[in-house]
This record gives sequence, C-alpha cells and structure tokens, in this order.
Amino acid sequence: MVAVAEPPVVDASPVSGWGRLFAFLRRHKVFAVAVGLAALLRIITMLGFGPAMWFNDSYDYISVALRPRPHPIRPDGYGFWLLMLRPFHSLALVVFTQHLMGIAAGVLIYALLTKKFGIPGWGATLAAAPILFDAYQIELEQLVMSDAMFILLVVGVITLVLWHRTMSWRVGAVVGVLLALTALTRSIGLPILALVVVYLLIKRAGWKPIIAMIVACAIPVGAYMGWFKAVNGQFAMTNSDGVILYMRTSLFADCHEMNLDKRKELELVLLCINTPRDKREPSAQAYLWWDNENQLHVFGSGMKFTPEINANASAFAKKAILSQPGDYLAAVSKDFFRAFRWDRPQFPDYKTYMLYEFSNSFTRELPKWSSYHSTTDKDAEAYENGPAATHVVAPWSDIMIGYQKVVRLPGIALGLLLLVGLYGVAVRWRELGGAVLLPWLGAVGLVLAPAATAEFDYRYLLPAAPLACMAAAITIAALRGRGRPDTAEAVDPQPAENA
Repeated sequence: MVAVAEPPVVDASPVSGWGRLFAFLRRHKVFAVAVGLAALLRIITMLGFGPAMWFNDSYDYISVALRPRPHPIRPDGYGFWLLMLRPFHSLALVVFTQHLMGIAAGVLIYALLTKKFGIPGWGATLAAAPILFDAYQIELEQLVMSDAMFILLVVGVITLVLWHRTMSWRVGAVVGVLLALTALTRSIGLPILALVVVYLLIKRAGWKPIIAMIVACAIPVGAYMGWFKAVNGQFAMTNSDGVILYMRTSLFADCHEMNLDKRKELELVLLCINTPRDKREPSAQAYLWWDNENQLHVFGSGMKFTPEINANASAFAKKAILSQPGDYLAAVSKDFFRAFRWDRPQFPDYKTYMLYEFSNSFTRELPKWSSYHSTTDKDAEAYENGPAATHVVAPWSDIMIGYQKVVRLPGIALGLLLLVGLYGVAVRWRELGGAVLLPWLGAVGLVLAPAATAEFDYRYLLPAAPLACMAAAITIAALRGRGRPDTAEAVDPQPAENA
C-alpha cells in the first residue's frame, strides 16, 4: 500500500490590514520616517501659530468664501475650497488640509520616482525632502493662501502625465480637470496646459487624450469665465492681468521713449510715471499696491481692477515693452536670477518679507481694511466664528522660528537642481529631453513667469522646487544606470485603453 503524502496546509486567511501596513512601512522605511518627521513639524506649527497665519491676499479669499462672486483680482478656486470648509468654522481645519496637501505632494514625488523610474527609496526621499522639510513651505501651508493647493495640483498633473506610458482619453480627461483646477486656483496655472500639450505632442501620445484633456480643461474654465462676464462685464478669469503687467513695467517705462500721442492715447498718458527711473522705488509693487506711489490711485481705489483700467494698463505695458525691449529683458533677467541667491535678502518690502517668517507679528492683530460689504477683520472672525488673529504659543512657536533659521532650500540649490535637469534634457536631445523635459520646463516656467509678468516674490519659488527635484532625480538615475530619462515610457506596459 502506497502512502500518499497529504498536501501541506496553507493558511489562506487574508493578511490583516495592519500587517499589510507594517509590511509597506518596512519596504519604505526611510520615506516613512521622513513623512513622520514632516508631519511632526506641521503639528508643531499648528500648535504654535493657531488657528492660522495670514497674508495680505488671505482676506480676499475669505471674502469670496463668505460672499461667493468672481473676484476681479484672482480666480476663485481656493475661495471655493474655503467655501466648502466654511460650515466647520475652523481655520485650523483649513490649514490642516493644506499641510496634508504638502505631504501628499511629497508622496506623489516619491511614488513616481520609485515606481516608474526605479529610483531607490533613499534617493526618492531625498527628492521629496524640500517639500516635506523646507521651513518656508511649512509656513506657506500655515497661511490662508492658495499656494499649497496649487503646488499639489501642479505636482499631481506632472505625476499623472509621467506615470502612463500610453495615455488613454480617460486619463487625458482627468489631467484636463486637474489643469482646470490648477488654473482656477492661480491663473498662472493655465499656461501649464500648453506645456503638457507640447510634451504629449513630442511623445506622440495621440490626438484622443490631447483633445480630451483640452476639452476637460476648457469646460470648467470657460464656465467660470462666463460667470465672470455676467458679473464683471468681461469674458476673462480676472480683471488684473493687464494691471499686473503694468506693474512689471513700472520700474522702467519711460513715456518719452514710448512716444505716446497725448490726444489719441490720453488714457495711456494718464498712466505715465513721471518720477525719473533712477529715483523710483526698488520694488514694482509700489506702483500697484502702495497708494503713495501708485499712479493708478488717481482713478480711485475701487477702480484699479475694472475692465477699462485693466485694458488701458495692458495696452500701456505692451507699448512700454515694445518700445523698451532691452529694459524689459533686463528687468525680467534681474528678477529671474534673483531666485538663485544663497542668501535671502529683504524683498519687496519689509512687511511682505516678514509675512513669510514665523517670527512676524503682523497678523497677531487683524487689519481693519475695507472689504466687500465688510472689513477684513470682521470677515476673518465671521469665518472662524470667533477670534481669528494668529495666536503665538511657546515653546512650539520658538521651535519653528529656530527651525526656519536653519532648514530651507537656498536659491542657489534650486539653480543647481535646474542645471542638473538641463543636463538631463540635453543628453536626451534626440528625444527632445525625454521624461525630464516636462518637470524641468515646468520648474523653469514657474520661476520665469512671475519675473516676466509681475515681479519676483519668494513664495513663487516654492512650486518650482518639487518639479526641479523630479527633473534632477530622473537625470541622476539615468547617470547611475538605474533608469533612463524616458523610463516612464518603458515601465508601464498597459495598453492605452486600459491605462
């Protein structure tokens, strides 16, 4: 009689959720520790500077959340987010979601680099470190501002595009919706659509995903512009693009060189700044926001952002640029390269500079500026349903004030990251840069666009940093032989319709 061995008993019970979690953390222990530390820093920030910190623009967003309308200066995407959270009457909840957005952007960077480019966990963690640990990034998330949301959306768009070897029309539509949200959060996000379209054309992604992306972006943006026209009389996203471009030219515009016709172009002559160029303020913002230097104040404080003034300011600025192209390029270059300094000199003025510092005392008492049917302090308190000024609590505040003096991404480091990414684009010139091209161009564009259309500001650098890190990491991975700049196209084997 032949003995038959019994098959081994296999425990088919599913692995517990906690077991899977611990296994995941073991596989990604370096990044898990980094995320834990990043979360701890954000908890300390919330304990030290509750319920939130404030910037000059914050009160406009709060006003939109309380009285929804298309704002003439900036799109309402972030205002609508505040509107969604308004029933909770908690600014602490608002900044909590923003801290989650910052960490989520870091997670996206890590996931993309490890899963699609084969970069080891420690390398991907290093690439995500600036957005996780930069003190100014954390402070920005504590501000009632749109930047944290904008950064997450931009990183999300780049991640989704690079994730797919072939893009289906469904994925293209999702990218389009994200691009629409990006543009409605900050209008500077709209050019990213053109950047993604160009990249997909280079990669020969096909016309279906590109058209789906454009349509999915155009529908919500077009609907918003239609609403804006119904309220403000112009089919646009804002009434501020021309006025802000006028601000860009205010430091060099010379009406004598522009040859304005005082009869036919009287509306432009009124915008001439008669102060000699060598005696003008060091910051262009003086000629838009500071009433003592503001040429636009002659039209009245409520008239700066009307369709007529915006159109006149745009015409003036374009004529100044065409008449003085050298001066314009010099101004843009100065602001562009200002981004890559080792130090962090005061700019554009003391108050604005200090609003990015944990040690500032300006929002411990809310300003009583005029707002839409109210005042800024009353709006903030109505949203919070209680005191809304920043309450500084030691020792948590002291920890973050000290931390900010030490941990930040210097401008020169951002410049070096961009140079590494540029090398990655150059060595793949036959493929027009490969996968490095998209994050690299996005990073350069986010640094260049404010310099070209407005003026340098430190917070405009923060969205560029994660994209620069992505581009540099992909480049270095190729140099180390762990992947190639176009690995994203080789890793995902899914056919287009199943992507």
